[in-house]
Amino acid sequence: MSNTFGTIFRITTFGESHGVGIGVTIDGCPAGLAVDVADIQAALDRRRPGQSDLTTPRKEADQVEVLSGLFGGMTTGTPIGLLIRNQDQASHDYSHIEHAYRPSHADYTYDQKYGRRDYRGGGRSSARETAARVAAGVVAQKLLAHYGIEVASYVSQVGAVAVPVGYEELDLSLIDSNPVRCPHPETAERMAALIRQTRDRHDTVGGIVTGVVRHVPAGLGEPVFDKLHAELGKAMLSINAVKGFEYGSGFAGTLLFGSEHNDQFYTDEAGEVRTRTNHSGGIQGGISNGQDIYFRVAFKPVATILQPQQTINDQGEEISLAGKGRHDPCVLPRAVPIVDAMTNLVLADMILRARANKV
Repeated sequence: MSNTFGTIFRITTFGESHGVGIGVTIDGCPAGLAVDVADIQAALDRRRPGQSDLTTPRKEADQVEVLSGLFGGMTTGTPIGLLIRNQDQASHDYSHIEHAYRPSHADYTYDQKYGRRDYRGGGRSSARETAARVAAGVVAQKLLAHYGIEVASYVSQVGAVAVPVGYEELDLSLIDSNPVRCPHPETAERMAALIRQTRDRHDTVGGIVTGVVRHVPAGLGEPVFDKLHAELGKAMLSINAVKGFEYGSGFAGTLLFGSEHNDQFYTDEAGEVRTRTNHSGGIQGGISNGQDIYFRVAFKPVATILQPQQTINDQGEEISLAGKGRHDPCVLPRAVPIVDAMTNLVLADMILRARANKV
C-alpha cells in the first residue's frame, strides 16, 4: 500500500477511521521554520466533523499531538511526527456491512486486493485519513510563506449552484465567513439551502472546489513526468471522492482557437515578465511561469446514503442495503482545507526540488 507522498518534502500517513488514531510523519522539512501548533489545530478545526449542520454530526476534537521534530516552536530538521487520536467512533453503525459491499465504496476493491478489509467506517479508505494530510499541510505552508506564496481554496459549486464569477472578482478573505466556505455570500446561501434539502431527503450532493495560488515564482515543476500540473493532479485525485481535476482554462479551453488561447508575454512597468491572459493557469511546459495558478477539483456525491440500494455481499448474493450512522450530505465544506493542504505539500516539495536545479 502506498502511504507516502512527495520526493524531498515527504509525508507518510498512518491509522484507520475506527482505530486508536491517525497520524503523519513528515520527512525532509528544513530546520528553522517557525511552526505554531495552534496553527495546525486551526486547520484541523476547519476539516473536523461536527462543525456545522451541513456536516456529519460525528464529534471529533481532532486534537493534534506533536511527537517529534519540533522544539521551541521551530522545526529541527528531523522527522516531524503528528498524532490525532480518534474519540467518537461508533463502530456498531457498521456491523451490518461486515459482509456487504456498499455501492461506490472501496469495500469490494479492498477485498479483491488484500483478501480482507476493515469494514468499520472503511478503515484506511476512510476520508478521516485526510486529517493527517491537513496537519502536514500546515508545516508545508510555513515553508511556502517563507517564499511569499499564498494558497487559498473555496467552494465554487454545489450541485448545479455555482459562483457566477471567477476567482479574480472574489474577496477570498470571505471564504470562512459562512459554513459552506464560499466567498460569494449570495451563492453560499443557495448552496447551504441545497445541502440542507439534500440531507433532509437522506441523499448527498457533490460539487467543485477551486484552488488559487498567488505569488508563485517562475521555475517550479520537474519535466518530463513530474510536471507541476501533473503533481497537483495526482495530489487532488488522491483525495477521497475526487472525480476530476483541471487547471487553467481546462476543458473549456478546447472551445477556443489557438489565437484566442495563447497567453502573450509582455514586460510590466516594474520590469516583471507577465502574460496578458492566463489561460495556462500559471503553468507552461509543466513549469510555473510566475502567474497565478488556478485549478478546479470535482467531488462526487458522498457514496453513503440513508436509502435502500441494491448490492451484493461477499458470497455474491444480491441484497438490499441502506447506510447507517453519521455522514456528510456534502463533502465540499470540509474538503476545502484538504485541497489547501495537498496544494501546500506539492509546492513545498517543488520548491526544495527547484533548489537543486541550478547554481
